[in-house]
Amino acid sequence: MKNCAATFPLAAGLLALAQYVAGHATFQQSAHGSVDDGKTCVRMPPSNSPVTDITSSDMACNVGGSKGVAGVCEATAGDTFTVEMHQQSNDRSCATEAIGGNHFGPVLIYMSKVTDATSADGSSGSWFKVDEFGYSADNKTWGTDLLNANCGKRTFKIPSKIPAGDYLVRAEAIALHAAGQKGGAQAYMSCYQVKVASSTSPGQVPAGVKIPGAYSATDPGILVDIYGSSFKSYTIPGPAVIDQSFF
Repeated sequence: MKNCAATFPLAAGLLALAQYVAGHATFQQSAHGSVDDGKTCVRMPPSNSPVTDITSSDMACNVGGSKGVAGVCEATAGDTFTVEMHQQSNDRSCATEAIGGNHFGPVLIYMSKVTDATSADGSSGSWFKVDEFGYSADNKTWGTDLLNANCGKRTFKIPSKIPAGDYLVRAEAIALHAAGQKGGAQAYMSCYQVKVASSTSPGQVPAGVKIPGAYSATDPGILVDIYGSSFKSYTIPGPAVIDQSFF
């Protein structure tokens, strides 16, 4: 006779695991201006699982992200660039949440000037932040909520006063549903290889930070109980967005 008592808890556990994994996501497409680049220049991680060790070298461009791909996207300084996140590879359906479940948290965009976007591993240079959205207490909205409302897309402006050349664009979302304990924050990131054309000469590269190194496990934006009764506001981790004079 089949042991139903053993089967039901196992089935419930598998269902819970499936729902948990379903919330995971990947930044996987991009666009410059109105031109859809698809996956042309993204360094796709091998899965949609997060990075939880913020001291790991995987924090730069995700697992396997130190290796470049053949494609390079083009952009012009001062124009817009869009990164796009979805839960499953090749599924761009707007009917599915970009990052699902209770994976609430900030969205951050960094850039790094590199010699060759197809070979730079993301560890030797510095990263400057060009865009972010954390949490709005007024309407209780997270950066990930905005991704879900906009079919996974986050559009930002490439600084107009940076020099022409190769860059890595790093898109990141940090899920905080389990961040009330150390090591609970879940970082999802991908790097895009971009060649930027600029009419500003010579331009200037903003000061940046090292990744890993920009975050600490005890930063208030990394170790935070977003469900606690004392939670009223959120401090976005990492450096501030670069000065507006660069835009």
